[in-house]
Amino acid sequence: MMFWYDHDVSGWGWFAMSFGMIAFWVLIITVAVLALRTVGRASERPTGPTGSWPEQVLAERFARGEIDEEEYQKRLHALRASGGSSGG
Repeated sequence: MMFWYDHDVSGWGWFAMSFGMIAFWVLIITVAVLALRTVGRASERPTGPTGSWPEQVLAERFARGEIDEEEYQKRLHALRASGGSSGG
């Protein structure tokens, strides 16, 4: 009795095994890379407030050119005078 063609693998069998092995390693490497990138991004996130949030927003608007220096200084002075830099 020929049991699976006497353990011989045809051309399609070799193709299927080769493709399966390549797909397996591509999957393993992809999962590893995505896991490492996720861990790397989690360590880059700030853990707490590094400064005054309203002042940071104001500085970002100034950096993007949405407001000029005079407006920036005026609003920064108003924030600091009203206690806006206390963070709460």
